[in-house]
Amino acid sequence: MMRKLGIAAILLISCISCGKVGDVVPNVSVDFSISLLDPRMNALHNTGGAVLINGYGVAGLIIYREANGSYAAYDRCSAYLPANKCAVTLDNPSYTCTDPCSGSKWSLEDGTPVKAPAIKSLKAYAVNISNNQIFVEN
Repeated sequence: MMRKLGIAAILLISCISCGKVGDVVPNVSVDFSISLLDPRMNALHNTGGAVLINGYGVAGLIIYREANGSYAAYDRCSAYLPANKCAVTLDNPSYTCTDPCSGSKWSLEDGTPVKAPAIKSLKAYAVNISNNQIFVEN
């Protein structure tokens, strides 16, 4: 009887400790670059400016110009129920973005959730600048 209870306890603990498989934005290779002088990047010349890039990441990319003059890049795949692959949209002004499927919102300054039901941050990518060229990768 004790052995059955021990096995049941181990199974219960292992089920509780594991998150759902579809709980995180999947890891995909991202290797994007473009000139900051490209007219499609004009919004990035101003603090708080953001652009959407399709065809990279899980659901596309958001590149954002932070208040300190640096850049942040996030996957557009909502961090709330990412298995649905719902692409977030930019708000106006573009300091936040919204998941049109759940109504969740995130700050583009750091990717953290600012409106429920989201509790996880957007998936961030590394951003580098060299010779007026912006590089987004993981």
